[in-house]
This record gives sequence, structure tokens and C-alpha cells, in this order.
Amino acid sequence: MFLGHFAVALAAKKAAPKVSLGTMILSTSFIDLLWPLFLILGLEHVRVVPGITVVAPLDFYDYPLTHSLLATMGWSLLVGGAYWMLKKNRRGAIIVGLGVLSHWILDFIVHRPDLPLLPGSDTRVGLGLWNSLAGTLVLEGVLFIGGVFLFRRATKSTNRAGTVSFWSLVVFLIIVSLANIFGPPPPDTSALGYVGLSMWLLVAWGYWIDRNRSSGEAPLP
Repeated sequence: MFLGHFAVALAAKKAAPKVSLGTMILSTSFIDLLWPLFLILGLEHVRVVPGITVVAPLDFYDYPLTHSLLATMGWSLLVGGAYWMLKKNRRGAIIVGLGVLSHWILDFIVHRPDLPLLPGSDTRVGLGLWNSLAGTLVLEGVLFIGGVFLFRRATKSTNRAGTVSFWSLVVFLIIVSLANIFGPPPPDTSALGYVGLSMWLLVAWGYWIDRNRSSGEAPLP
């Protein structure tokens, strides 16, 4: 899942207008932001196996610290709690915390049974939607269109940068998603880790968008 995580971040603006889009991208992508670092440090591991699923050529055989259900729940409480301590916004903190948890739920839908429930457990789950290209494209597309629509309705641009920054992110995410699905597999796991760290730039992009848009219903185009 890629676009779906950003869809949740965009849609959350309707439920928590005071939470920055950058914070919500950080939230919904948090365990994927940690994972490349853990991969580089050798704390978690992955294999490039073309054909293991139709959509993703990756064998996630060891990532309990970021992607087990128990660990994700812990990260959810940590990130939501940190937001509450900084902002004293209980509603926002709940939405931010749930954003972290939403990542595991969406991954559960698309991953083959490789998501551990507990660190050290042999029980792994996943519905395996990545074995259907059409199903993956439809689900991601519907979620992303819905997220874009809700964010567009919940905010309005205050200047030209607010329009350009938002729509350029939408286009960029679509291009990256299609490249991930239809492009060649990564050359090795090291490249996967270092390229994965670049996702932090998308968090900064979200803050840039939010600085140039204000909450309030925008007119439909």
C-alpha cells in the first residue's frame, strides 16, 4: 500500500482541521519512515524476490519492530501521546494516533501473510490483495481520490503556492505509485533502505502545503 496511506492523511484534515498535513503524513507513514532506517541498521530485513506477489517484489520476512501489530499499536500510542504533549489537542492526538494504526490495517489488506502479530511470533497475517493488480489499482485509486476530495473540501488555498504545492504532490504520488508497481524491482536491499529514507521529504512537503492553505470548505472546481 502506498497511495492509501496518503489518502488517510489527506482525509484526516476533515476530521482534525487543526492537525497539519505534514503531521498526518508523518503519522500514517510512520512505520514506513522507521523501516528504512531499521533496514540500514540491520535491525530488520527484507529480500527482493520478483514474482512473490503480482504487485510488490519484496519478501518482508523480518520486520517485527515496525510492522507487527503489537509494535504498531505501541508506535500509535507513542506518536499520538507525543502530539498531545506538544499541542494539548486531544482530538488531534487521537486522530494522529489512529493514523499510525491505520497503516497496519491497510497493509493487512494488501500484504500476503507476512505481517507478524507480535515480535517473535510465527503467526503472520495478510489478505494478499497484492496478488491482484486490478484489485490493488482499484482500492488505491478509490482511497486516494476520496482523500484528495476530502482534503480539497476541508481546505482552501491562501495563495498560488497553496494550489501548486498540493496538486504537485498529488501528481508526484501517483507517478511514484505507478513506478513502484510497473517499474523494475530495486537492485538490492541497501538501495531500498536509502531510497526509503527520502520519504521524510514528503512530510516536509505536507507542512509546506499546510502553510499555504487554510481550513474551511473550498468550492468544488
